Amino acid sequence: MSGVSIEVRALEKRWGETVAVDRVSFTAEAGAFTVLLGPSGCGKSTTLRLVAGLESASGGQVLIDGRDVTHRPPNGRDIAMVFQSYALFPHLNVAENILFGLKVRRVAKAERARRLDRVAEMLGLTPLLHRKPSQISGGQQQRTALARAIIAEKPICLMDEPLSNLDAKLRHEMRNELRALQRALGLTMVYVTHDQAEALSMADRIVVLNQGRVEQADAPRALYDRPTSAFVARFIGTPPMNLIEIARCEDGWRAAGVENGGTSRGGAILDRASVPVADARPVLLGVRPEDLALADAGTPGIEATVESVEYLGADNLVSCRTADQVLTARLPHRRRLQAGAPIRLTWPARAQHFFDGGSGRRLDGDGPAPIPAISKA
Repeated sequence: MSGVSIEVRALEKRWGETVAVDRVSFTAEAGAFTVLLGPSGCGKSTTLRLVAGLESASGGQVLIDGRDVTHRPPNGRDIAMVFQSYALFPHLNVAENILFGLKVRRVAKAERARRLDRVAEMLGLTPLLHRKPSQISGGQQQRTALARAIIAEKPICLMDEPLSNLDAKLRHEMRNELRALQRALGLTMVYVTHDQAEALSMADRIVVLNQGRVEQADAPRALYDRPTSAFVARFIGTPPMNLIEIARCEDGWRAAGVENGGTSRGGAILDRASVPVADARPVLLGVRPEDLALADAGTPGIEATVESVEYLGADNLVSCRTADQVLTARLPHRRRLQAGAPIRLTWPARAQHFFDGGSGRRLDGDGPAPIPAISKA
């Protein structure tokens, strides 16, 4: 079994005035694990159903292996699908559930038996084949639904939040098993989830959706290291990236709402040359919690007040406030801090991200040349 590619071009889905999918475009490479990621209501499941042919497109195209299948029914697309609800027949045992599709397609009995033996062994279901769905665990039901999809031997497998009904420990185990299975079979897999941990740990490529549109489609590391919008910056990462509203001041940029004297540098936390903007537009400075550190005496930084400390063992999540903005810092657990304590935070220049305060788009390299730094002499 080897995967084939899927290309989605300007795909649209409308119900009257409601736009669920708005000109979505992406490519799922052959044999790759592609994840559609986003919050509830962003259009990811609708997009998957459009690819599967379970919904009719209002516009755009779906190409599978270079063939336009936009208006073909699901059985004309050579795909298998696993749903969020496992949709197992309660009156059939595990073996009968797995084989149901092959029986409908009238696959020969000997061939059915051969495929069942292979898939059951692969997914550890052999001892459970004679049990009913009510007699097996949630993880085993999930494996049964997955086996039913795999036994069809289709090159493409579409999965709509298949692990959401499992507990945290079992989800983690199934993520590893599912990824290993996809690689072993060479399937082209498109997987829908709202869980960024699933996406980051499993995907070759992640398509981040927001309000029916693609925010960014990239490799997991690229999404984390260089988000192209404030939305992606906040959505990827746990805890999410801090977005600090900054404003121009006489000697650079300061945190909005902090007057002169509110930091260790007379108001400025960044030189003008540090921000790739030459005008006074609103700007968001992004810094991840793990990149924040307590500033030593005499080191430039932003002053804040501790609001709460969440102990996590190896480190602490410290929530603090500067003016009307709340920041989260991941700090070593050995630094004991109490609510109400004044602190000063700093971060390396390499950890900075800049976004337009209006559009939310990344500014690095997009704007005009920065104004030269003001001399401190």
